[in-house]
Amino acid sequence: MTALRPAALPSSLFPLASPPPSSLVPLSVIILVADGARPDTLAAALDDGSLPALARLRAEGGLHTVTSAFPSVTGPAYAPFLMGRYPGPVGLPGLRWFDRSRTAAAYPHYTRSYVGAEMRHVDRDLDPAAPTLFELAPKSLAALNVIGRGLARGARLGASAGFALRAGRTHFSGNVRGWLAIDRDVGRALARRIRRERPRVVFAALTGIDKTSHAEGHDAPVVREAMAIVDETVAEIRADAERDGRWARTHLWVVSDHGHSRVGAHDDLAALLREWGHRTVAHPWVYRLRTPDAAVMVSGNAMAHLYLELSRAERPWWPELAARWEPLVELLLARPSVDLVLLPHSPLRCEVRAPGRGAAFVEFDGARYRYERAGGDPLGLGADFHGTARDAYDATVCGDYPDSLVQIAHLAGAARSGEVILSAARDWDFRAKYEPIPHVSSHGALHREHMLVPLLLNRPARVPPRRTVDVMPSALRALGLPVPPGLDGETFV
Repeated sequence: MTALRPAALPSSLFPLASPPPSSLVPLSVIILVADGARPDTLAAALDDGSLPALARLRAEGGLHTVTSAFPSVTGPAYAPFLMGRYPGPVGLPGLRWFDRSRTAAAYPHYTRSYVGAEMRHVDRDLDPAAPTLFELAPKSLAALNVIGRGLARGARLGASAGFALRAGRTHFSGNVRGWLAIDRDVGRALARRIRRERPRVVFAALTGIDKTSHAEGHDAPVVREAMAIVDETVAEIRADAERDGRWARTHLWVVSDHGHSRVGAHDDLAALLREWGHRTVAHPWVYRLRTPDAAVMVSGNAMAHLYLELSRAERPWWPELAARWEPLVELLLARPSVDLVLLPHSPLRCEVRAPGRGAAFVEFDGARYRYERAGGDPLGLGADFHGTARDAYDATVCGDYPDSLVQIAHLAGAARSGEVILSAARDWDFRAKYEPIPHVSSHGALHREHMLVPLLLNRPARVPPRRTVDVMPSALRALGLPVPPGLDGETFV
């Protein structure tokens, strides 16, 4: 398919002039999130000539496959790009979560959902001690970024009431092609602002790939249309930067937050728990006359947090809950929709179970990770493991659950995570109703189709990138700014 090109602008708008010496042009980093793009789908479009601007980036810098974060879902999976941290520990355990502490979410349901109006709470929900890229790099610009803490007033495209109304109408009406129109408008507006303001940092998400993948599958023709819009945006940004002498000092990266895989059946977790006799709260109907004893918070829709004994203000760990709730876990393990069940035993230790593959424990002592089989091998490593984050990546990246040891350890120990965490089986997800776009494809789980994402660079990396948490420290290094301690990522610049 031939990628569409924006119409040529009159040359009078760009008077001929010699570009300034490169030493006078400030360094800049532009990060575009092709939300929902899979590495194989993107590579196929690059190979057949559909995306010429992105193909030029690959030829000059490289296309890498890296791991996203768990849950692999828009919103939480943006924390690695903008904070260099895994989402759970900084306060974003999922797209939806239950506030056991009753300090963040509102009475009477104490739940959070970043689908809709509550997205405005993301910045407040984040750990204030974890800085964002916007706070560390002055003169930033962003679009559809979810996380915005540190952005100057007016530097956030898509933050107006009019745009929110348009996006809400597009989402809740299930208008898939409406998202393509939004992407085109956002891409053009972004290029204009970059051309005019020359920000040091740009972070923008184009969500059409994700929306069209949910509706028709990751390899559908309409997904190629969404990718072409990303290509158009890159082409315009590059042409402007080359014209005025900025390209030699510009890092332009295209990345994704999660992949996609086909869904053939939906298992309604909230309905199941009610059927099994539990008073359950779940979105969108979170108001209940009787106090619930369980909360089902689905993300993606291929992962879910289950919160138990909601009257308790302090998070209970699985050893305290097993006597009462073990039958529930056994029922879940018997469902064809469930692939992995995570049972956090403490902030540093989590039990992992899988139907037919037994149990194991994942531990993290602050520096090293351990995988100890306990009558089974649910993650399929074939052996026990003890090593660093790099070792854990190498041990898992080629398997069905890439980077699973690191991701499980950080999500299971997070204060806002559930007492039971589920990762869906292939061909299944956990939400049967209430999606404006009927899902034939989902994400959020630990499967490689969800966890592996592309990272396209316009300059060769110093070392091969591993994870999306590497993007933020790399951006700081590219800008010549100090990298704060305590980040989960490592620089590839």
